[in-house]
Amino acid sequence: MPGVKRKKGAVPRVNRAFDPLWYNKIINTQSVSISHIELRTNRDGHLRAYIVGTRVRVQDIVSDYERHGLSPEQIAREHPHLSLAQIHAALAFYFDHREAILNDMKADDDLVRIFETQQRRQTIGGTDAEADPLSS
Repeated sequence: MPGVKRKKGAVPRVNRAFDPLWYNKIINTQSVSISHIELRTNRDGHLRAYIVGTRVRVQDIVSDYERHGLSPEQIAREHPHLSLAQIHAALAFYFDHREAILNDMKADDDLVRIFETQQRRQTIGGTDAEADPLSS
């Protein structure tokens, strides 16, 4: 915008609610270790960051790091097909795009909860509960 000064290297804010290609705008304005991280769609058509040449998402590495408290070296032992450089690149991408990755993780967690709730309702109200003689 004219008259607005932006710090050199500053990433412009992108409104994710109105722009499904927000990752692309971030990627095009900030240097990332492209040799280790790629953006591609998942099975549901949502754009996610993956470690190149694998099916491992950046958020999978973040989960090991943040939720399970593993160090990069421990993550490398858990995922022997990944190099330590790939793990560090995934974590660097996460720290550069923390809010976006955490939002993606929350959305995935919410989806799991919905499926679990549906499964419980089907099991309790469906044939599984009727077939179990111990459920009465």
